[in-house]
Amino acid sequence: MAKKFNFKVKVYYEDTDVGGVVYYANYLKFLERARSEAIYSLGYTNSSIHKKFGVLLIVKSCNIDYKKPARFEDTLEITSEVISFTKTSILMKQVIFKDSEIISKAEIHLVSVDKNGKPSKIPEDLKKKLEN
Repeated sequence: MAKKFNFKVKVYYEDTDVGGVVYYANYLKFLERARSEAIYSLGYTNSSIHKKFGVLLIVKSCNIDYKKPARFEDTLEITSEVISFTKTSILMKQVIFKDSEIISKAEIHLVSVDKNGKPSKIPEDLKKKLEN
């Protein structure tokens, strides 16, 4: 079973549109922050993964379902967990909650690539830490 990561983010004025609702593209930023914090919690940074293993984890695709809006000054909680692995990719599920209610769900397909942008094997140590 894959490890589940939790991250909280507060919605600032800059995240919203004129109506005080979070602009749709900013959810992608929140999800990215949550994934980065998950990596940090494992003792890595995106830079250290690149330096130590010679790979980058990049987003290949993202499918997001917006259920309810988040608004200015809301505090959101984002859960992130790995659904599956292949040799070179990671499929993640991320869910955004507001007051324990799901407001958005996303499925993110990440690919491990080398310095030339070619798919490369996910570092075994990173994979093990994501699994446990």
